[in-house]
Amino acid sequence: MKKFFEGKTGLITDLVILILVIFIIILVLTGCTEADRVSRNVSDEADNFNVFRRLTVINARSDELVLEMDGYFSIHVDNVDNQLEVTCKTSDTSYAKHFVGLNEWVIYTVEDISGAEVDPYHFEIHYLPEGNVVPFTLKESD
Repeated sequence: MKKFFEGKTGLITDLVILILVIFIIILVLTGCTEADRVSRNVSDEADNFNVFRRLTVINARSDELVLEMDGYFSIHVDNVDNQLEVTCKTSDTSYAKHFVGLNEWVIYTVEDISGAEVDPYHFEIHYLPEGNVVPFTLKESD
């Protein structure tokens, strides 16, 4: 038996490494669920301005609506400056950037209004802050 393995240790080592690599690849590929893929695809579509969304910012201490924004936009959470950086698509070739300051009393949510082509289901979210909230629309002036 000893003669069988003589001179073949390199081959056996290569075979063991190959089996380990195949095993790791199988683990990585099976670890990604359908929900993970759909979530990533929706996020990518939204960041490429292909999904109509609504950003709602609420003061949790007073239950007042601080900001509501509808449109095609990408959001980046800047933890260093404690703010949301919202980049909006305003036309085929122009964009606007807005900043929303965050603190311990501000909460926000982003709703996917139009949906991406990856999920056939529909849902609704309703915020019911106490007090009188008057909806308003911001318009660009020349």
